[in-house]
Amino acid sequence: MTFVNAGTLGTVSGHRDELVAILTQHSDLLGELGCSVYEVGINADAPDTVFVVEVWDSQEAHRRSLEHLEVQASIAAARPFLSGEFGGFRFDVLGSPLRDA
Repeated sequence: MTFVNAGTLGTVSGHRDELVAILTQHSDLLGELGCSVYEVGINADAPDTVFVVEVWDSQEAHRRSLEHLEVQASIAAARPFLSGEFGGFRFDVLGSPLRDA
């Protein structure tokens, strides 16, 4: 079942762009692991926040991705820029008016 992980990542003041650069580095591996969408964005009203939306083949595919060294290295590179403030939500997709079930 398709799984969505959408969240906010608080950044250390003034370091949002460094985090965005890490999160937007091209990765063929994510697609191979079952990620069909990984969108990173910002909002002028929240200058120290990065927004991320991920769509995965399944919750298990997302969990397994965290075991890969390349993914772990990206997480480690991002840590110095994170403030520790996180938000968001996760859900299993039931359908969409844009496609057949």
